[in-house]
Amino acid sequence: MTDAITDVLIEFTHLNKTYGSGNTEVRALWDVSLTIVSGEYCAIMGPSGSGKSTAMNMIGCLDRPTQGDYYFDRQNVASLDDRTLAHIRNQKIGFVFQQFHLLPQLSAQENVELPMIYAGVERAERQERAIAALQQVGLAERLKNRPAQLSGGQQQRVAIARAIVNRPLLLLADEPTGALDSHTTEEILAIFANLHSQGITIVMVTHELNVARTSQRILWFKDGQVVNAHLRPEDLTGLG
Repeated sequence: MTDAITDVLIEFTHLNKTYGSGNTEVRALWDVSLTIVSGEYCAIMGPSGSGKSTAMNMIGCLDRPTQGDYYFDRQNVASLDDRTLAHIRNQKIGFVFQQFHLLPQLSAQENVELPMIYAGVERAERQERAIAALQQVGLAERLKNRPAQLSGGQQQRVAIARAIVNRPLLLLADEPTGALDSHTTEEILAIFANLHSQGITIVMVTHELNVARTSQRILWFKDGQVVNAHLRPEDLTGLG
């Protein structure tokens, strides 16, 4: 692990991920080394099959490397057991997905409370924190609405509130605007910008150039490797 740098939140060191073996072996990631500092706002981009989704699964402790090390919050998580990884996901990482993944039978507030139930937070505190998180994303008037009573943008706001309610170190977003129209996309990106301004680290996988341009730094993947880890939003000018 990198010494003398105490604010590195994410570090891959010669990380490999392969699926299958022999003639069916697929190298999803190959000798990837990268760092993301606490408080950064990074986008991961690349063509289909480039390894960006696998990288996201690694960052989110949803999968394990075949070889190499992954340090998250200065802890080598590459070989931790499932229970410990689940605890890290619950306490330190907030997930936002393209398809929201809200439970349809629960209200917005109840959906946001779910991670705190798993974390053992008492009911009164759960309710207070869920309401505060929904207020933060502009849904103070929609606490009791179920997902079917909300627009796509409102459902994504609920998902963001759920992701931040346990006060994670990292907000990990996988194509968070992929199912939204352009106006709603701008609203969601404004929420991300506000969260970033409060100090939360954001890593977002996207194929949309206009979305990536709202980040500070773009990591470009190709054929399972990082071919450029230091692209800036202005570097994407003229690409579409």
